[in-house]
Amino acid sequence: MKSLMEKIKWKKEQEKNTTMVDTPLSWLETSDSISRCFQFEPDGHLSVRVVGDTRAIAHRMVESFLNKFFPSGYPYSVNEGYLRYTQFRALQHFSSAALSVLSTQSLLFAAGLRPTPAQATVVSWILKDGMQHVGKLICSNLGARMDSEPKRWRILADVLYDLGTGLEVLSPLSPHLFLEMAGLGNFAKGMAVVAARATRLPIYSSFAKEGNLSDLFAKGEAISTLFNVVGLGAGIQLASTICSSMQGKLVVGPILSAVHIYSVIEEMRAAPVNTLNPQRTAMVVANFAKTGKISSPADLRYEEDLLFPGRLIEDSGNVTVGRALHKVVKPSQLDKLKQILREEKFLLYPGNRWSDLILEHDATGEDALRGWLVAAYAADMKKSSDKPIVSILQCAYEKMNDTFTPFLSELQAKGWHTDRFLDGTGSRFAW
Repeated sequence: MKSLMEKIKWKKEQEKNTTMVDTPLSWLETSDSISRCFQFEPDGHLSVRVVGDTRAIAHRMVESFLNKFFPSGYPYSVNEGYLRYTQFRALQHFSSAALSVLSTQSLLFAAGLRPTPAQATVVSWILKDGMQHVGKLICSNLGARMDSEPKRWRILADVLYDLGTGLEVLSPLSPHLFLEMAGLGNFAKGMAVVAARATRLPIYSSFAKEGNLSDLFAKGEAISTLFNVVGLGAGIQLASTICSSMQGKLVVGPILSAVHIYSVIEEMRAAPVNTLNPQRTAMVVANFAKTGKISSPADLRYEEDLLFPGRLIEDSGNVTVGRALHKVVKPSQLDKLKQILREEKFLLYPGNRWSDLILEHDATGEDALRGWLVAAYAADMKKSSDKPIVSILQCAYEKMNDTFTPFLSELQAKGWHTDRFLDGTGSRFAW
């Protein structure tokens, strides 16, 4: 009898324990007027649901917008300048989409058709997509230059796009040249589309702060799509009213184009690109040689020359990079340079107007920085010394070795990527 009672008691305890395991663990948390229920399911998965939200409707709408069009964790998950970049990106896509509707309407008028604005919108996508294949072939050998100067090529892409659009808008004035103007315009737009897409990744990468590049890309495309649709709607409205005549297009078209280019320039100025290319390396070295301080990518973004990045910077030694070795150094001088820089992956030849820096094939951003520092120190010593250039170069090299380790550490702490140097299509050498 006792054994039977023990078995019944043991069975009840087992059922009780099973019930406890199967019952989900849950709790409520309230934060910022939002009550959330957190619950561990039997499989260990944590589920979250909102059970109460007393915030104002406007507040909830703003948060919903941020969740859909900004990266998770914004603004702490992105680098400085992302909001300004996004604002002008939205304005750029709005003006570009509106302008594309007007240009396509003009093309169809020039061809002898009388399309509705809606038809112009549909055809604009067909014309643009059809020319991308030709643009890809033409732009295929420019990828390295776009990596080195993504901001410049992004601006040039949109200038090309507006030039192509301008030809389309003007096509009704010369209907007998319709094929030539339409073909050239869409060819330019096709190249622009490819160049814009090729430079998109380096720009997005400059904002990624927590390995969230995919999230940045997805939310950026969401912003672009939204304002493209809004811009198309505005373009349809303009094509039906103010721009139904050529006179209206000649007034509104340049305004939209100016807004478009201005927005792209401001976008690029806001992007803190953190890879080393000739211009950014020269600016970093110049600031360090002059003030002893290291500039961050965000510090330099508004100082970059976006259209003519090849300018010489005196405080960095007036360095040019990428010329062929045989055009820079005479055979009689090569041995002397190799003796001074025998452990380096670069050669530096100080000239009267500038200093030529030639990199080996496997040289990194650190090697380029070492060469630039030597050039900056040598240029400064040359102002106050009558020593032979070889002696000045030797002293500058020794000074660079003394300062380079802390210089590099602080540079990396500021967010610069020193593992590679993007010199475009510059010439390199190998022994």
